This record gives sequence, C-alpha cells and structure tokens, in this order.
Amino acid sequence: MTETIHHRICPLCEACCGLELKVAGDKVVAIRGHEADVFSAGYICPKGVALKDLHEDPDRVRTPLIKRDGRFVPATWDEAFALIEERLVPILSAHGRDALGLSLGNPGAHKMGLLLYGPRLRRALGTRNIFSASTLDQMPRHVASGLLFGHLFNVPVPDLPRTGYLLVLGANPMASNGSMWTVPDFRGKAKALRARGGKLVVVDPRRTETAALADEHHFIRPGADVFLLGGMVHTLFDEGLADAGRIAPLVNGIDDVQAAVRGFAPEAVAARCGMDAATIRRLAREVAAAPSAAVYGRIGTCTQEYGTLATWLIDVINVLTGNMDEPGGSMFPMAPAFAANTTGEPGRGRGVSFGRHRSRVSGEPEVFGEIPMTCMAEEMETPGAGQVRAMITVASNPVLSSPNGPRIARALDQLDFMVSMDIYVNETTRHADVILPAPSPLEDDHYDVAFSQLSWRNQARVSAAVFPVAGSVMKEWQTLLKLQAIVEGKGAVVDATALDDEQFAADAAKQFGKHAAAVISATSHLKGPMRLLDVGLRMGPYGDQFGRKPDGLNLAKVQAAQGGVDLGELLPRLPALLRTASGKVELAPPSLLDDLKRPAADLARGEPPMVIIGRREVRSNNSWMHNLPLLAKGPERCTALVNPADASRLGLADGVIARIASAHGEVNARVQVSDEMMPGVVSLPHGWGHDRPGSQLSLASQRPGANLNALLDDSRRDPLSGNAVLGGVAVTLAPA
Repeated sequence: MTETIHHRICPLCEACCGLELKVAGDKVVAIRGHEADVFSAGYICPKGVALKDLHEDPDRVRTPLIKRDGRFVPATWDEAFALIEERLVPILSAHGRDALGLSLGNPGAHKMGLLLYGPRLRRALGTRNIFSASTLDQMPRHVASGLLFGHLFNVPVPDLPRTGYLLVLGANPMASNGSMWTVPDFRGKAKALRARGGKLVVVDPRRTETAALADEHHFIRPGADVFLLGGMVHTLFDEGLADAGRIAPLVNGIDDVQAAVRGFAPEAVAARCGMDAATIRRLAREVAAAPSAAVYGRIGTCTQEYGTLATWLIDVINVLTGNMDEPGGSMFPMAPAFAANTTGEPGRGRGVSFGRHRSRVSGEPEVFGEIPMTCMAEEMETPGAGQVRAMITVASNPVLSSPNGPRIARALDQLDFMVSMDIYVNETTRHADVILPAPSPLEDDHYDVAFSQLSWRNQARVSAAVFPVAGSVMKEWQTLLKLQAIVEGKGAVVDATALDDEQFAADAAKQFGKHAAAVISATSHLKGPMRLLDVGLRMGPYGDQFGRKPDGLNLAKVQAAQGGVDLGELLPRLPALLRTASGKVELAPPSLLDDLKRPAADLARGEPPMVIIGRREVRSNNSWMHNLPLLAKGPERCTALVNPADASRLGLADGVIARIASAHGEVNARVQVSDEMMPGVVSLPHGWGHDRPGSQLSLASQRPGANLNALLDDSRRDPLSGNAVLGGVAVTLAPA
C-alpha cells in the first residue's frame, strides 16, 4: 500500500508542535516531529505520537447518542437535533434564557471551529450562566492583563531565546512546554539560555522537572507567592532599583504601587514564604541587574487565593526592572489573525469591565462574560428564578476537573435536559441526554486561534485534515450552528452551511461595507472556519488586505508554505497594543491595591501541618488523555508525592496506600516518597478519578487514580477573578 506524508499541528497541548505523519490508506503508520516546522523545528513529546491512539480509540464516540431508559443508544443526527429542539426549547420558553447553562472545556481552545463559532452560540443562548475551564486555571492572568494593558489577551510572555535571566514561579514548562506561553522544546531553549551564560531560577513547593534543570531551586509555601513577589517589589523600591526604562512615560501608578507594598519588606514576609529574607532580596537584585530578564508564573500562581495579585505582581516586577516589552524580557506576540490588539485604533481603547452581572446564588461577579465554574452546582441546585435547568457542555468535564466534582455530578442528575458535545462518554457526559460527537483531530483542519497570541515567536501555520470525516460525523462548527438555529427558533432542520453563508454575508457587510460583495466573491471557494481564517489572515497585521498589500499573507500562502511562515522574533509593541482608556499601562488598578489589604492582614496566619498541591505531567493534559495506550502505559502516575520526613512522621512508606482527607472529602492514593517535595506539602496530579459508573473509558478505568478535586472546597475562590483555589488546601495523611 502506498504511503503518504502529511504535516499538521498537534492539538493536544499548548506547545502546538508541528508533526509529520506517515499514512498508509486510512491508517497512521508513524508520527514524528516535523523538522521543517518554523515554530517547533522537529520537537515532539509523547502526546504528539499518541494522536494515532486518539484517532483509533475504540471508545471514541462516532455517532450521536441518545439516552433511552438510562442507556445510551446510537441515533442519527436528525434524531438528535429533533430531540434537542423538542426538549430544550420548552425549557427556555417556560423559564427564560438563564435556565440554560453552558460549560466550556480546555480542549476547545485547540479547535478552530469551536473558537470561531462558539461566540455565536453564546450570543444566541443569551444566558448569564456561562462557565469555563478558564476559572479553574487561568482567569487571574486575563484579569491582570485586562486591568494593566486594556485587553484580556494582552498577555506578555518571556522572550526566552534572548533573555539572560528567567525566574519561574509555580510553573513547570519542562512538562507543559509553556502554559499561557506557547514554547515547544522548553528544555532546549533553557539549555541554550544557560549555555550563553544566562541563569534559570525556579521557585516552587516541588523540585519539578524544570527545577532540576535550573541553576537554582527554592521551596516556597503553597499560596505564598504574593508575599515573595511583594517582598521583591518592596526591595526594588527600598534599594533604589525600580526603573521602568523605555516605557516609563507610558506607565501610570508607580508611586501608588510603592505605597501599597510598604508592609511587604522581605524581613516581614520571609516566614510566610518559607524563604529567608536575604534570598528574596537577592532575587530582586538579580532580576534588576540582569542585562535582560523575565519573571514568569502560571498554574501555581493562578490557582490560589491570591491568584490575581500574584499574577499582577509578576507584571509589576517586569515593568519596574525595565524588562516589560523589551527584547529578552517579557514581550507581546503579534498574532497574524484574530487578535483584538492588532485591530482598531492603536494604543487606546475602552479597557475592561468586570461584574456587569453577578451569579444568582453566591453573587460572584462576571469576568470575561463568565461566572466561576465552582458556582455551577449551586446554580443547578438552588430553586428560584434563573435556576439552571438545562446544560450544554462542550469538551468539558467539570465532574473531574472542578472542585467538589461529586456535588456537580449530583446536580447534573437533577437537570431537566443536558446536551454534550464530546468525543467520550466520560464522568460528565454520562449525565447527558444527548451526546453529539466531533471528528477526530486528524479529520479536521487546524489553526491555532488562541495560541498564536501566546507564541514564543511570531508565525502562521495551517494544517489540512489528514483523513476525510468518517461516516456521518458533523464538523463542530456545523453542530454549533445547528444548536444556534434551535435556540433562535429557526428549527432543527435548518441547513448549517446555508446559515453560515447567511451569517458570513451579514458580517462582511458590517466589516467591509461597499466592498462586501468582493470579499464574498474572493472567499467563495471556502466554507466555515477556513473562510473566516482567510479573512482573518488577510486583514491581520501581516495580511495582503485583499490585494492592497500584494506581499502580505493570505490562507493560500500559508497553506503553500510547508512548515508554516516564520514572521520573526517578538518585537516591542507598546504603546500600540494598549487598549486602556488612558493609553498607558495602568500599573496600580484600584481593585488590586484594595485587594492587597487581604495578604497584608494575613501575614501572621499560621500554616497547617500539611497542605496539598497538584502537578503537571508530560504524558497527561487534564482529564481526557488517560484512555490512550501510549500515554497510559508505564508506571503508575497518579501517586501522592510525600517528603521523606513527612512519610516517616506519618507512618507512610513508598508504595503504600494513603488516605488523604480534607474538610470536604477524602481519597486514597499510592504514596511515592520523594525529596523533591517541600516538607509539609503533598502533591497529587489533577484530572484523575476514572471510576464513575456509566463512563465508557475502558483503559482509563483500569487505573482510575484519585481525584484531587474531591478534596477541594468549591466555595474558595480568588475574589477578583473567580478562579478556584486548587492549591495550599489543608489535608491529613494516614495509612489507608
């Protein structure tokens, strides 16, 4: 059988590596890194190779499923949409739009169709009850970016190839290859940093894979990042090291920040951090003195009670040391399409506003159009006007991924109706009345809508589908359009492609006015997301502007470039990318200064003897990759890492089963004694617990693991972002 070679972008994590697939007929023979890829240059991790397992997984849903008499049975697409119309529309008519909830999961960030057509469905639904994984891991980053730089996706990332000093807090890019920072082969780039005389320093309660590669590693008490960072900012002012450099005229609020951190002297915060004051001062001096430096924090700095404050203070340090928007510092990528900071009037905007409405039960403020995922259960449980009675989930598994998942599971069972767009019958979708499948990633075109805005280097890459869609599976953008038509009263029999043509024509008229007909004609050979991508690339910062800039980008040029188009290293973008009302970096937002009173009052709080944190592993990504043979094989990975001194004190030994209990739940997990853990801290990976009846994950259920989130309190949130508190939670350990 003739073998063919195909190239595509891996859709399984934020690294977005270029892959080379060898295909024979309808089978994947081999997968390796694509050496000619302009972004990843041949790098690949085990997840990329496991794309074959995902494509071939016998448990993957390949036809719509309808629940009858408590069991899922195959159905046609027409039957599925007819049932959705029959059951969902009366609920909305009787109880209003807020009776419907929408839950969005992380895999959707890797799907062009979901990202480009999801907002249309959200608008059509008209509900305030929007939940997403953003409030489980990243919303503090968006809030800080919005307040300081005027847009939620004005996210600075380390310019790793040129930096001389990288300080990493609460992140493990050796395992993730970046998070809110798309940087394949972090190991290679970090080694190059050290080879050119630079320095890598890691601060983390665990000596991670990244820490093992670093020049220095320092333990820190979970949740204490705000104290460390506040102590570093205090040092910069106290020792006359604060200098914003080139962007100083663009920064408001430096004096306000200085006043706000007066109580955070390193000597005052050291005990709370579990670090000595001399080290805190030295780190601040080193960042300030380095020819170029970047401070980067991620999951650990976001998923805590001071998540937004910690994220903000990282930006503050990068600004005050003259490293914001500078080569080798913390810089802003320029995405070739779909980035709001490349459109409109440069350097000025409306800024951001939060709290435009509040959740019905807890009164949590809306952020980014969402309310916290940890409010989902109470919104379904609590009677009254606006109670969530129906739910649509899109690639979302909150029963495993959100605190107090058992409560969410019970609440889902109380719903009047539930629809899930997903490729698995998993711990969440098992509660659905209808499951609508999606194509395999290898059956879909691909472009990184979100992650090109977070890339270590500017680039444009597009992947064509490797295989035609199997059977009658509908593309996700078409499924979203059908759901949109149902809730808009257009009925279940509407033609999705015709509706897309209609909406594209209307959007073109708004964007292009008298030139709309020409744009429609120029893109008439394309449909769905690929048509939107062509327009996005053409009208983006590198685009051909539909012929006005003949050398610019369009979809055809990117498709023709094997390995993608290299658009160069990151360049300074201030003030042009700012979308604040003032046209300046707002370094001291009042809401952040006010919230800084919380940790100031908390300095003397005692620490519990044992707390728990999560961890990231290179062979896993949240809850949905544990059914793939390549990633599941090998040693047990859902283990409780325990420091040797703690193990001895608690009567635990390597390999025994421990009972881990909190005020909100308990789980059993196998102990792995390891000196990589800080004393008083235990680590359990996130996304496990595949032992729920009704799930159809045959391989994952063989080694289900323990669900970290069953130990967590779903009422604990960072007040500014609504992000769940996933780390630093008090637990007890004992032999099971």
